Amino acid sequence: MAKVLEVKEISKRFLGLLALHRVSLHLEEGEILAVIGPNGAGKSTLLNVISGLLRPDSGEILLLGENISHLPPEARTHRGLGRAFQIVQPLPELTVRENLLVGALFGKPGLKRKEAEAWVAEVLDLTGLSPRAEALAGELTLLEDKRLELARALATRPRVLLLDEVMAGLRPKEAEEAVALVRRIRDSGVSVLFIEHVMPVVRALADRVVVLDYGEVIAEGAYEEVAQDERVKEAYLGRRA
Repeated sequence: MAKVLEVKEISKRFLGLLALHRVSLHLEEGEILAVIGPNGAGKSTLLNVISGLLRPDSGEILLLGENISHLPPEARTHRGLGRAFQIVQPLPELTVRENLLVGALFGKPGLKRKEAEAWVAEVLDLTGLSPRAEALAGELTLLEDKRLELARALATRPRVLLLDEVMAGLRPKEAEEAVALVRRIRDSGVSVLFIEHVMPVVRALADRVVVLDYGEVIAEGAYEEVAQDERVKEAYLGRRA
């Protein structure tokens, strides 16, 4: 399988704190990759570096074979990198459809209005938001807000989608629906990298898991392999040699 995203030897320091230390990982085409780890492991920092909100101190990031390490977030979006955030921030005074239209027009500069509208209709269908297309974003339920956050990222037509704890706050049944949605997104041709604390979600969704602890990769592999790794158990249970 082709690698659509490569993170190579990324390090990031905040004053005296080393948040990421020579982190390397890759995402393959058609794959769903989970990045997990205890609080403070560097997961959100990693996503911020990949998406361009933070600049790494060293290392590089390749998207579809292109080095994007020097590019701002919007340029990465234009090249096929999308991101959905844990704390949703829709445009509440706009409808669901209008929120997605903003994403579609921003994600592909020069896209004609009719083309953007046609794509938005497809995203609404994929995410199950068609019945709420004309509702104001500020009137949605939490589950609908989460779907809208995913849909806005999809509206930019990403090849790689970053998900930042998008299951947070959902009930078990709602989380199951969200898992099914992420699978549909993957099946539509989008590779997914997500960070998550809910282990049943990771087990159900991830093709492969990367574990961070204190800013370093300590394990990688299938969920069942990683879950039995002694270093992972120590990181989550707080034991140290």
